[in-house]
Order: sequence, then C-alpha cells, then structure tokens
Amino acid sequence: MPDTLYKDLGVSKNATQSEIKKAYRKLMKELHPDLNPGDSKAEERFKKASAANDILGDADKRKRYDAGEIDASGNETPQQQYYRQYADAPGGNPYQNQGGYRDMGDMGDIFSQMFRGRQGPQAFKGQDRRYNMSISFMDAALGGKKQVTMADGASLNISIPKGIESGKTIRLKGKGEPGINGGPPGDALISVEVQPHPVFNRNGLDIELELPLSLYEATLGGKVEVPTIKGPVGLNIPAGASSGKVLRLKGRGIETARKKGDQLVRLSIQMPESVDDELKAFMQGWKQNHPYDPRKKMKGASDV
Repeated sequence: MPDTLYKDLGVSKNATQSEIKKAYRKLMKELHPDLNPGDSKAEERFKKASAANDILGDADKRKRYDAGEIDASGNETPQQQYYRQYADAPGGNPYQNQGGYRDMGDMGDIFSQMFRGRQGPQAFKGQDRRYNMSISFMDAALGGKKQVTMADGASLNISIPKGIESGKTIRLKGKGEPGINGGPPGDALISVEVQPHPVFNRNGLDIELELPLSLYEATLGGKVEVPTIKGPVGLNIPAGASSGKVLRLKGRGIETARKKGDQLVRLSIQMPESVDDELKAFMQGWKQNHPYDPRKKMKGASDV
C-alpha cells in the first residue's frame, strides 16, 4: 500500500476520514503562505499537504490510491491505463462471451474483433489524464491564470473561471493520452482544490468575515475600513453595536457570469489587552447610573 500521501498529512494509513480532514485543516492554518511570507519550506509543505488531501480527503480516490490504481498525483497507474484502454474500449473486452478457448476458433477471428472493419484497425479516443491543482482562495474568487506541468513535461497556462469551488473540474480538450490507431487524443481533467483564507470564508456566493471592533467604536459607531476580495471599503458601524450583529455589503461577494453574492460582516467587540484603573473607574460609575441586564430575555428559559 502506498504511504507517501499519508506521511505528507502526518496521519497513519488507518486514519479515519474525519482524522484526515482535521489534520489537513491544522496544516493549512500552520503553513498558509499568507501567514508564512518568504518561507519556501512552509510553502512546499503546504503544496504537498494540499495534494495529499485532494486524494485522501475523497473516500473513492483514497480507495483507488490504496489499491495502487492511481498514483500520488491522482493519475492512473500504467497497469490501470492499459486495462482501461482495451477492456473499456467500444466493443468491450474481445475475449469475453466467446464460450471459452475451444470455441474461439482461428486467431484471425480474435484480431478481427479487435480491429473491426475492412479499412484497417478501429480507431479509439485516447484516455483522459487526471491532474490535481491547488489554487488560492483569491484566484478561485476572482479567476486568473495558473501554469501546470503535464505528464509529458509540457507547461500549460490554465484559465481559472472566477467563482470556481473545490471539487470542480477544468477540462482541457485534446491534452490527454494520444489516440489509438489514429483516434483523437483524450482530455486533461484538472481537479481543483481551493485553499482556505486566513480572513475570508466562503458560503455559496457570499463571503463571510468577522470584524473586530474596539469598545469605543462599538459604543460611538462610525466608519471603519473592511477588507473585501476586491480591496478595502468603508463600512458604517451603528452606535451601540453588539457582538454578533451582521452587516451586509451588497455585491461584494463571489461573482459569476449570472449572479453576484454579498459580503456578510459579523461584528466582534474586542476589549483592550489591559484594563487600566481609569477604565475600571469609568465603567463602575456608568454601571451605577445606567444599569441594564443583557440576559433579561434568558430568564426562565429552563422552565419552558
């Protein structure tokens, strides 16, 4: 059983799918290029972990990898390619349904089934090649170009459609295995894995973001700068804002050819790192003159 991908994720071969997912998320937080600028070793480990998760994170791909049917890049092994070229070709396996060797007759009959027609051997389309491609959150959101190296060493610039999601496949016509007996070449199928972002989170076409606010910003309100996938914008914070309140930036989410999402900004009030005597004294006086109970609606909840 191959184990390269398991080592890249730091899990055992017997790890559950849940354990694999947990290990991958942990590595993404530790190794993300945005959090390790200029660290080539972290970037390389980041890429290996992403490629490993693309296979092991998919139960079907993991099963094929463990069985040796695909390699660490997701490509079919030579034995698997050979079988699929002939056993899965139009007309099926030429040795099936022949009633055994005694009824097969002259060898010429066998080859006449493999190479049908009087004009020569039958042409078959080449097998598709499968590749895994890891792209950044921003490339997936905004689209762009990415260069990948094919099995024959050729480099291709792939156009990434804006709004693409993990698990989607980009098809490159005619970039697969050569055809058989003059048949057309297969296609290259690029499976996309979108890396997480340290600030943004995607939910459908919407972008979600948690915005920290100071105590005085939440109390007094005002305009603050908020990052979006297309650059920072100003957002008006209402006076007296509470943590958990969600403000919507219309049209600042993922954009596709047909739709455009929004950005949802969830407010989070952050206290200063240290509370000095002046703040304590002020809040003590304010508390005495302006008492209120933020948990009033929760009283009696256990009696319902």
